Amino acid sequence: MPHVTALYAGLVGVLLLVLAALVSRLRRARRVGLGDGGDRDLQRAIRVHGNAVEWAVPGVLLLLVAELNRAHPWLLHLCGVALVAGRVLHAAGLTRTAGVSFGRFVGSGLSWTAVLVLALWCAWAFARTLLVR
Repeated sequence: MPHVTALYAGLVGVLLLVLAALVSRLRRARRVGLGDGGDRDLQRAIRVHGNAVEWAVPGVLLLLVAELNRAHPWLLHLCGVALVAGRVLHAAGLTRTAGVSFGRFVGSGLSWTAVLVLALWCAWAFARTLLVR
């Protein structure tokens, strides 16, 4: 069973629900049923949620594939923490400003690093199967 992935998928799921709730709250407050209604705050909230989905879902999928291919638990936890922390930092940074910020910079770096490490590990796991034959 992929227990490590379950932990980080659960954390990512909670983060995505929190970000979706922020979008819904703004939609209600601004009376915008569809799209962003030209409201900059709502545009940013939608983008924060969308960006989290765009990076967290592939990250969790790669984490799952790595765990199913018997990646070491420390690697899985390291990448899981980096992915979740990266998405939280990025969301916090982008929520505060559309410009450059610590949260956006570090959050992106952590997320990208986790995805890169997991992608390379998964590719290596496949290559190992070819070498064993």
